[in-house]
Amino acid sequence: MPTTQADTGSDFALLSQRIKQAGLLNRRPGYYALRAAVVIALFGYSWTLFAWLGDSWATLVVAVLLAVLFGQIALLSHDLAHRQVFRTRRPSEIAGLLAGNLGIGLSYGWWMDKHTRHHANPNHEELDPDVAPDILVWSQGQARASRGLPRFIGRHQAVLFFPLLTLEGLNLHWSGIRAVLKPGLKHRWLEAGLLFTHFAVYLGAVFLVLSPVKALVFIAVHQGLWGVYLGSIFAPNHKGMPTLTGDDRPDFLRRQVLTSRNVRGGRFVDIAMGGLNYQIEHHLFPSMPTPHLRHAQPIVRQYCAEIGVPYSETGLVGSWAQALRHLHEAGAPLRR
Repeated sequence: MPTTQADTGSDFALLSQRIKQAGLLNRRPGYYALRAAVVIALFGYSWTLFAWLGDSWATLVVAVLLAVLFGQIALLSHDLAHRQVFRTRRPSEIAGLLAGNLGIGLSYGWWMDKHTRHHANPNHEELDPDVAPDILVWSQGQARASRGLPRFIGRHQAVLFFPLLTLEGLNLHWSGIRAVLKPGLKHRWLEAGLLFTHFAVYLGAVFLVLSPVKALVFIAVHQGLWGVYLGSIFAPNHKGMPTLTGDDRPDFLRRQVLTSRNVRGGRFVDIAMGGLNYQIEHHLFPSMPTPHLRHAQPIVRQYCAEIGVPYSETGLVGSWAQALRHLHEAGAPLRR
C-alpha cells in the first residue's frame, strides 16, 4: 500500500476544518423528509398495486419495483445508523428499527454493529467483517486456508459472484434471525418482534393474494433482485482496493482513502447508490448528509493531491470489473 509521511492526526484535522468551513456537516432535515416521503409513498403504492393485480403474473413487475425500494429503504437505514438524519441516538434508533426490521426484515442492531466495525478498519482482513472469509475469499491467504464450500466456490468465485448475490437478501434475513435468537443484541426482543412481524405480513400478503407457485416465483424474483441490487451498490466501494493485515494500520485519513473507491456516473448513480458512490468522502465523514457528499468530493480530492495520497475513482462498470478481477486473483491458489 502506498504511504506518505504525516504528522499524527494533522492531515485529517486540516481536511476536517475545510469541510466544516464549507458547511458540509450541517444537517439536511428537509432533504431526508422528502426522500423518506417519496420512498414510503412508492412502497405503499407498490403493495396497493400488488393487491389490485391479484393472482396474476403481472405482479412480477411489482417484485422488481419492491426490490429497488427495499434497497432504497436499506440505504435510508444506513444513513440513520450514521446519524446523518438525526443528531441524537434515540430518534435514529427508532426510525432505523422501523425501516430496517419492520420495513425490509433486516436486523438494524446487528447490521449497525457489523457496519461500525467495517468503518473502523475497512479492508482489514482480521478486523473488517466485510472481508472475513465466508462463502467467498477476499485474499490468496484466505484462499489457501479455506475448507469445504468456500474452497470449492473460491476457484470460480468471480464468475459466481453476481449469481450468488441473488441469495444476499435471504442471507440478510437469516443473519437477522440468528442475531435475535441469541443474547447480546441490544433491544433484542423489540427487534425480534418487529422482524417476525415483517415476515408474517410479507409472507401472509404474498400467499394470500397469489397461488403457491406464483407466490414462490414472486419471492424469488423480489429477494433475488434485491440481493443483486445491494451487492451492486456495496461491492464497488472496497473490493479490489488494498487490504490490511496484522498491525498494518495507517493513520485515519489514509486508512479510509486508500481502501475506498469512488464511482462516477452523475445524478442517476447518486440516487441508485444512495450517495455511497462517494465512498471516500463517506468514510472520512460518516455523519455527512448524503446530498453534501458530492460537494465534499472536490475538496477531498484536491486535498489528497496536496498531501500525495492516491485518490481512486472509476465508472460503475469499471468498479464492478475491478471487484471481479480481484475475486479472480484471490481465488488463484485454488485453481492450481
